[in-house]
Amino acid sequence: MIANESNSLTFFTPEASDALGAVFFDTGISCGFPAPAEDFNEQRLSLDKELVRNRETTFFARVSGQSMIGAGLEDNDLLVIDRSLEPQNNRIAVCFLDGEFTVKRLRVEQGEIWLKPENPNYPIIKITEENEFIIWGIVTNVIKKV
Repeated sequence: MIANESNSLTFFTPEASDALGAVFFDTGISCGFPAPAEDFNEQRLSLDKELVRNRETTFFARVSGQSMIGAGLEDNDLLVIDRSLEPQNNRIAVCFLDGEFTVKRLRVEQGEIWLKPENPNYPIIKITEENEFIIWGIVTNVIKKV
């Protein structure tokens, strides 16, 4: 991956890979009681193929901060961002606001745009004509460490 730094997000672009991917067992994994042993249907799985729809317009960015914890986006999570998707109400977007990148939920109501954090400790941001504002891309997936 190739990295580009910003104050609040670190961006990465996907690299071409000839790797076969990780081994994938298409049997389901029980979160309740263990299931009896079955024949495993072993396949190869490429996360790029699963998570990247548009290679030329997809980027990865690492989250910095806690403003979106209610949406499951936590500090150091890796976001998959597609710049070809249309911004819509209620989608999570990476935005360039007044010289900095931020990730927030879009609220579009009666011709007004709001950036809504998913943490009550952060304020909702109303976008006005005075703001330098670009919706940079739409978050499609999040990759977490456990």
